[in-house]
Amino acid sequence: MHVLVVYCHPVETSFASALHQEVLKNLRAAGHTVDDCDLYAEGFDPVMSREERLGYHDVPRNQQALAGYVERLRRAEAIVFCFPTWCFGLPAMLKGFFDRLLMPGVAFDISDPANVKPMLTHVRRISAVVTYGRPRWMAWYMGDPPRKMVTRYMRRLTANQARADYHAYYHMNVATPPRLARFLQKVGQAMARFA
Repeated sequence: MHVLVVYCHPVETSFASALHQEVLKNLRAAGHTVDDCDLYAEGFDPVMSREERLGYHDVPRNQQALAGYVERLRRAEAIVFCFPTWCFGLPAMLKGFFDRLLMPGVAFDISDPANVKPMLTHVRRISAVVTYGRPRWMAWYMGDPPRKMVTRYMRRLTANQARADYHAYYHMNVATPPRLARFLQKVGQAMARFA
């Protein structure tokens, strides 16, 4: 499969960075082609401008500012997101990626507003590798928006045809090296079996 890996963390020495490298290594070893989209390294601009918002529904002109990213998304047969959870949500950079890229004519057809049609039906697999600072019960209490974004919203854009999985490490605030190593190994194994 051709896998788009969307990575979002500004620090190259972070545990998220180690997870990102484990994802890439194991997907490639499993024979997948990988498009590594490192949002910070690429200098992705997460801010939707006034002009962009005014032209949001103007298909296909709305895609001009992100033409390269639109093409990368259209080539993807699978997507793996790798990011930390901050304030119980997506990092602003990744939220901006969703806001700007998942637009009419790319992620959904809104020509009939009463019957919006998903357009990411070419995506067969969605996965996420995510860290949380707090425990699982706290994420659940807060509604766990990142989990819902990946396992519900992204699946909806594939007409609920893509299989989705979510690999979460909770309570980074009290992480220990052995527990981190076990999670890293678990993620590597999941990516090695990715299909």
